[in-house]
Amino acid sequence: MDDKKNIAFIQVAGFVLLVFLIVYLGMRPIHRAFGDTVNYNVAFNKYKLGESIGNEADYYWHVFMKFMSQIVDIHVFFTICAFIYIYPMYRISKALFSKYWYYAFIMFVVSFSFYTYAVNGVRNGAALSLFLWGIAYKERKPVMILCFLVATMFHKTALLPIMAYVITGFYNNPKVFFKGWLVTIPLSLLMGSVWINVFASLGFGDDRLTGYLTGEADAGSFSSTGFRWDFLFHSAFAVFAGWYFVIKKEFKDEYYNRLLNTYLICNGFWVLVIKANFSNRFAYLSWFMMAIVIIYPLLKQQFFKNQHIIIGKIIVAYFMFTYLMYYLYYKGLD
Repeated sequence: MDDKKNIAFIQVAGFVLLVFLIVYLGMRPIHRAFGDTVNYNVAFNKYKLGESIGNEADYYWHVFMKFMSQIVDIHVFFTICAFIYIYPMYRISKALFSKYWYYAFIMFVVSFSFYTYAVNGVRNGAALSLFLWGIAYKERKPVMILCFLVATMFHKTALLPIMAYVITGFYNNPKVFFKGWLVTIPLSLLMGSVWINVFASLGFGDDRLTGYLTGEADAGSFSSTGFRWDFLFHSAFAVFAGWYFVIKKEFKDEYYNRLLNTYLICNGFWVLVIKANFSNRFAYLSWFMMAIVIIYPLLKQQFFKNQHIIIGKIIVAYFMFTYLMYYLYYKGLD
């Protein structure tokens, strides 16, 4: 990994990938194949024609959209959104891993949820990427707070990881949070409907979220019903990685513990409501951190003799879940 030719290559390849993804995803056609891209386009065009902002849940996102509609077209707007979504993944990778940032960035890119929140859940994806941008400035609290503030203005669900991260600033023992995450599984199996009703009543101040928890889903849709063992299996990748490095390998890093515990809190929340018809909307509140939780220790400390080979295998295995889910599992539901 520390070979000069390798380092030179990944710097160039990483920047090419960064720019390509922003432009490629940002300039996508306005088509229903890209989920809510069509709905964003409709709202954008209404604002372009002078429609005022109504009583919207995430008001300042609509302020942002209306402002942009007066100065750019829809494709530039989506490209700016793609920048807000993807650049923070680069920024936190660069801040944490310096010349090895490419390995963390590629983990973000091959994540199961990456594409969906680039073209469909645009507002949610942008908000949680702003959270990543904030924690990249771990030594510059005012910048972090500003990023957190904008994140919540874009989408109120960003409050969950923000609150979880704040909690880890006061208590940061991974062993306790590991146990807490494990407990959420039987609690969800035995009392799933109770937790759904509890969190639906909270709603983060957003009636749409209550609808996601209690609404009806079409059979065979992405948000299929029941206890999602496939999603729990996916979530467990990061849990196992954290346990392996922190407990088994005794990896000592307070900042990593905060990232890991933030993930465990957010994912534990999702496990409690996993039976909800649209629980995948809440899964992303932790999944967006999976890449960094898994790869962080391997880019900070030597654990294996041929660690670069291990990293390659982990990236491939992580990508294969994405590939198999999209191209085998979901196509089988069509």
